[in-house]
Amino acid sequence: MSIFGVKLLTEDHYVVLDNGIVNLTLSKPEGIVTGIQYGGIDNVLETLNEEVNRGYWDLVWGDLGESRHGTFDVIKGTKFNVVVENDEQVEVSFTRVWDPSLKGTLVPLSIDKRFILLRGCSGFYTYAIYEHLEGWPAFYLSQTRIVFKLRKDKFQYMAIADNRQRIMPMPDDRLPPRGQPLAYPEAVLLVDPINPDLKGEVDDKYQYSCDNKDIGPHGWICTDPLVGFWNITPSNEFRTGGPLKQNLTSHVGPITLAMFQSAHYAGDNLVPKFQNEEPWKKVFGPVFIYLNSALTGQDCSVLWEDAKEQMMTEVQSWPYSFLASADYPTKEERSSVSGRLLVRDRFLSNDDLIADSTYVGLALPGDIGSWQRECQGYQFWTRTDYDGYFTISSVRVGDYNLYAWVYGFIGDYKYDGKITISSGCDVDLGEIVFEPPRDGPTLWEIGIPDRSAAEFYVPDPNPKYVNKLYVDHPDRFRQYGLWERYTDLYPNDDLVYTVGTSDYQKDWFFAQVTRKGENGTYQATTWQIKFDLDSVNQDGTYKLRVALASAAMAELQVRFNDPKANPPHFTTGIIGMDNAIARHGIHGLYWLYSIDIPNTQLVVGVNTIFLTQANSTSPFRGILYDYIRLEGPPSEELPHHSH
Repeated sequence: MSIFGVKLLTEDHYVVLDNGIVNLTLSKPEGIVTGIQYGGIDNVLETLNEEVNRGYWDLVWGDLGESRHGTFDVIKGTKFNVVVENDEQVEVSFTRVWDPSLKGTLVPLSIDKRFILLRGCSGFYTYAIYEHLEGWPAFYLSQTRIVFKLRKDKFQYMAIADNRQRIMPMPDDRLPPRGQPLAYPEAVLLVDPINPDLKGEVDDKYQYSCDNKDIGPHGWICTDPLVGFWNITPSNEFRTGGPLKQNLTSHVGPITLAMFQSAHYAGDNLVPKFQNEEPWKKVFGPVFIYLNSALTGQDCSVLWEDAKEQMMTEVQSWPYSFLASADYPTKEERSSVSGRLLVRDRFLSNDDLIADSTYVGLALPGDIGSWQRECQGYQFWTRTDYDGYFTISSVRVGDYNLYAWVYGFIGDYKYDGKITISSGCDVDLGEIVFEPPRDGPTLWEIGIPDRSAAEFYVPDPNPKYVNKLYVDHPDRFRQYGLWERYTDLYPNDDLVYTVGTSDYQKDWFFAQVTRKGENGTYQATTWQIKFDLDSVNQDGTYKLRVALASAAMAELQVRFNDPKANPPHFTTGIIGMDNAIARHGIHGLYWLYSIDIPNTQLVVGVNTIFLTQANSTSPFRGILYDYIRLEGPPSEELPHHSH
């Protein structure tokens, strides 16, 4: 342990926390991080920025019933308070209390931001408590997060995963004349970057987004001196939308973020709306801001590997024992839920199948699959082991439903009863069985039911719009402009997929987008699936299962053997606002449609299903398919599977 105790120095307009390793300066009473001294760097934050624009909590809010653009607010405290002060730790609080005189000017929340420095610790913790009292105005909260803006002269190497790290452009490169904005302002072509090696690349912060389940340590490295700055979030319990919700991580600035709540890759579905009679309180964080260093001359991978180890340490010590707020329950006040998940699909196996490596979670009570749109409470997720057993630990007191989905199967699982968690109790559900949607045997299928379009054909980017990081990369879908490649590949006629001869990895374009027409117009596209039937069962109904991985203001119309059927045999109506196509997301929210096909609409021999994405107002209107399956009537014998 460090020989230094933790010191707190209070001045007129600043508070300084110092443990001999990290020296943290906060504005008083606002609680903005104005300086972080570490490893021989007098301030790792961008000193060219005003103090209020270096390290801060912010949010976007609006009155219910108003537009969803909202008001951006850097949260500034009005009162400073020392919560804990001793040699082992200092915890300070910056509060902003709402009252009716503030109506219309500030979000109707009382907010308490906390910062903690521990003895011997190479970093600091921050968390906040948001509270809306009954009778306060109704509002929506479309985003809240923590932002750190580092020195651009020092931090130029960014790392967010083992295979996602690189030297990044400078913020100046994004501005004209060095940078040229593309189809939307976040995407910029680097025409004349300061670092000539980056010329001709595209920079777009959405290329660095990540599923909640995959967000690890992320941040930046300075090579002289060798110092790393890392954002480590040890638990996702306070993030919205579950493990598949995508969030931004780090991007050009150099900026690193901890996103708690956003509409990215989901749209308005993930904007919580609070009524005036609705009391609400939530603890966001703690997040650990970790700094590390190595001897000059060492490889910067040393800092990355150390940050990953530190992340594991933080995850293992969650829930933390040192927080001084009663709103953050200790390990002893939390509980666990365990069980074993099996899958029952009699058209695949007479025995129940083991749901191994499956995500199982607790979220607020709701409908089947509602966890992905849930954005007010806490969620607790884990994965089953090879035998289907799971334990969800450290669950806060409250009422939940248990949810799951299983790789390789369509649909969502929800446990029948409500699960009430009280302090220090362990709930064992025993064996639970998921019966995925299924009426009859599989006649054919396209894709893998995994809530992603990644298994389909993802084209190479236009050579003019490359991010070199994603060349020959498993996340090749993160390149800019892939939606335009559809028109290049199918300039006149749309995609036709023939069951039995086509290969979905080569012949099924990853996104059903519009086609670029004359004079900046866009046209609807109609894809065809052709398949043979030796016979048509006269007694039963066939079933088409269409699972979508994403939709963006799209309307999917389905027709059987008659391309001109009006109205179409099935339509989704306009669905989805998740923008995953424009933002290189490969998935957004999951949609599942089960469509009856009367046997009268099928013929012996060649049949064609026409899939039209009918809304063609922009290049980004479209859908990502997850998986499509045709089931025969239940009475049919189990056929041989064809892919």
